[in-house]
Amino acid sequence: MTPFRFPLQKVLDWRLTQLEVEEIRYRQQLAALAALDRTRAELEAAGIRAEVEVRKSASLAGFDLAALGSFRRRVQVEEGKLATRRAECEKRVAAQQSAMLEARRRCRLLERLKERRLTDWQSAADKEVEALAAESFLAQWNRRRA
Repeated sequence: MTPFRFPLQKVLDWRLTQLEVEEIRYRQQLAALAALDRTRAELEAAGIRAEVEVRKSASLAGFDLAALGSFRRRVQVEEGKLATRRAECEKRVAAQQSAMLEARRRCRLLERLKERRLTDWQSAADKEVEALAAESFLAQWNRRRA
């Protein structure tokens, strides 16, 4: 009996490599999204810290209030930019997730085909062994009778 050989093994290997690449890209997109979230949180924390510092100050000058107002506006502008970047990043994450799931589906399709072919091959091998065993038994039986 010939050993099992899946004729599409190179294609399956290539698809598995492709899946790995898509998964890496997906993780990178998730990391970029997380980085944007961290940046937004840091910006928000900086705004809160600045406001607390100004409120804690014993002597408040008009300059301090003007600086705080400018800082608040700057924080709002930056938060708006970050929100836009985050929305774009979410779209990229969704697109990359779709690409990864499609690559996974293609791999799974070939893996199932390989499993089916292996099952068929195993069944044929079992039948061949059974046939050889039957022939051997009949040959021994005929020798004993003769």
